[in-house]
Amino acid sequence: MAKNETITAVGGLKVGHHTVKRHHTGVTAILAENGAVAAMDIRGGAPAIARTGPLMPESLVGKVHGVCLSGGSSFGLDAAGGVIRYLSERGIGFDTGHGRVPIVPGAAIFDLALNKSARYPNSRTGYLACQKAAEGPVEEGCVGAGAGASVGKYLGIKSAVKSGVGSFFATGSRSLKVGAIAVVNALGDVLDPKTGEPIAGVLAEDGRSFARARELLFTDERIEGFPGDNTVLSVVATNAALSKAEAGALARMAHAGLARVVVPAHTMYDGDILFALSTGRKRAGDLSILGALAAEVLAEAVVRAVRAAKPAGGLPAASTLR
Repeated sequence: MAKNETITAVGGLKVGHHTVKRHHTGVTAILAENGAVAAMDIRGGAPAIARTGPLMPESLVGKVHGVCLSGGSSFGLDAAGGVIRYLSERGIGFDTGHGRVPIVPGAAIFDLALNKSARYPNSRTGYLACQKAAEGPVEEGCVGAGAGASVGKYLGIKSAVKSGVGSFFATGSRSLKVGAIAVVNALGDVLDPKTGEPIAGVLAEDGRSFARARELLFTDERIEGFPGDNTVLSVVATNAALSKAEAGALARMAHAGLARVVVPAHTMYDGDILFALSTGRKRAGDLSILGALAAEVLAEAVVRAVRAAKPAGGLPAASTLR
């Protein structure tokens, strides 16, 4: 059996993808059937999100039971309804005294540059993703919500490179665990954290080398492409017992990992959003160390997303540009 180096190794989570390959879109469902303390951090200027009210610190609801990541931009947010139905059928949710209501925030990437079919993720595809959810290693690449993901759209989709979903996991001291999953649909380049060189990103005119978004920032007056067609959706999870306020701090610290490997990150053209989940009962220890570890695993998850991607929708992938 393959070693699990993905977010499900944290424990208390299942992940499932449903991919609509011919339309370059799909859904990734992260299930926390026993509930998880949750918070979020939004850094981009153009997020597509739904049902995030329970994540607010003042919310009555203490835990979520899943997170739904999808393609389809705002149209794809309907997929969370299928996750809610799946969990409800199994008696999972917030006990209202009149039945259990599953709490499932959702977020979507803009993949309409590749999906021109007007067929978007919906409740059915969300449900199908849940049916495939498992505790084992998470499939990476052009699957689920990452089916239509791309990076390097600083000059528009014509200069982009295919991306997808990536996940990674690490263990800290006293068996504290932290993992991340990312759907990488960024405006900028994805860099190798060791060398600072682009792994995938804005293609130069030769279609083989990179134009280097960091250098373009010093010469361009405006960014091309449709504002809002970029987003990195991510989830970090830990087995540390956190309050909602502590989960919020974890989310903020973890988002630093994205800025290390995506340049530029958190622009007004990106809808970057990160969900933080606490699934366990272990004493947290030093929250700053936990947050720093979360940033590390998120950065690696982003890198893995572009390295696992294959050419699709007329776009090359990092694996074909070496």
